[in-house]
Amino acid sequence: MIPFFEIDEKIEKAADMAQNKCTEQFKLIDEITQYNQLKVQKAFIKHGISESHFVSSTGYGYGDRGRETLDKVWAEVFGAEDALVRHNFTCGTHTLAVALYGILRPGDNMLCVTGTPYDTIHGVIGISGEGMGSLKDFGINYSEVPLKDEMPDLYAIKEAVNKDTTMVYIQRSRGYELRPSLTVEDIELIIKIVKEKNNNVIVMVDNCYGEFVQKKEPCDVGADLIAGSLIKNAGGGIARTGGYIAGRRDLVQKCAYRLTTPGLGKEVGATLGMNRELYMGLFYAPHTVGEALKSAVFISALFKGFGYDTTPDYDSVRGDIVQSLGLENEESLVAFCQGIQSGSPIDSFLTPEPWDMPGYDSKVVMAAGAFTLGSSIELSADAPIREPYYAWIQGGLNFHSAKICALLAAQQMLNKGLLKEGYGI
Repeated sequence: MIPFFEIDEKIEKAADMAQNKCTEQFKLIDEITQYNQLKVQKAFIKHGISESHFVSSTGYGYGDRGRETLDKVWAEVFGAEDALVRHNFTCGTHTLAVALYGILRPGDNMLCVTGTPYDTIHGVIGISGEGMGSLKDFGINYSEVPLKDEMPDLYAIKEAVNKDTTMVYIQRSRGYELRPSLTVEDIELIIKIVKEKNNNVIVMVDNCYGEFVQKKEPCDVGADLIAGSLIKNAGGGIARTGGYIAGRRDLVQKCAYRLTTPGLGKEVGATLGMNRELYMGLFYAPHTVGEALKSAVFISALFKGFGYDTTPDYDSVRGDIVQSLGLENEESLVAFCQGIQSGSPIDSFLTPEPWDMPGYDSKVVMAAGAFTLGSSIELSADAPIREPYYAWIQGGLNFHSAKICALLAAQQMLNKGLLKEGYGI
């Protein structure tokens, strides 16, 4: 019997069955976690991290050795020549935008090879919105290669890349799509095809949700630039804000000129006492990502047993921490998110309802009871209210807290007569 919470014994039994199915996947996750934790630990030791690296700077932030060394540690961990890790990246979309504006110039050609990117980047590229200062407004050309059978179309990518292609853009995670997220091996194959066609193309990877899911990162297999958010995987649940860009030194420098100003770049930027949590976040990240992966695997096994479509399946190879559940109708979707919220350590008393969330073209329901507002490495569940009514779940600072949230979601659906009859319910 589960203490402290009222869970129907049939759901408890289903949870035991689901967790038993996950044994082999949990072992694989532990192996990856150990590898990545040791990689991070070695980088900290190599660069001699000490209390002095956590000292706060103000004003211009000249000579902030903590900031400068964090960039070196980050580059080491992510297989890059250089990195730009800053608390003043406001979100993942902002970080990606800085990278795109930093690299691309009027007349350049950007080619996205993973279909249409997720909603919040549309305004940056110019897919939607007018006169906001998008890439399109600055004369940067955009095109994309549609997916084929929910995966990158390698033949079409080869045909689309030519001598005029400036950047190939790869979105590793699925966004609000049901395609599989890309593994590092998938990314390596795309890079090989692109570089064989035009070796001068800059390959940029949106690495959000993918950090530390595998032993390798995109820069390890030839990506020129990667970017991500610190309130997702890479901040380990410790960083309260921020983002990172890593890759070729010359490209990172251009991005730094965009973030601050040409001529100053990485040399300025007060850290205001944030260094400690950025270092701690990176140190915690491999373990935290492992816990998030276990949470996703368990949720997939549990709800597949109830009879719902799960993407990916619990025993699939994963390229990110995101788990999708096909809940079939708006009522089940909202009930699921309300159940997740009810188990959250923060704002458990709130009841999520669909609303017009900025950056999205339909109402969104979101369960996100997090210590850091909007953190996607802490357990959250959200979904656009549109067919086919899938919920996207990510995060889990520890498996045990995420597990009870999943059971409360099932209980909420059962209480409302919505839970399907798998596992004998």
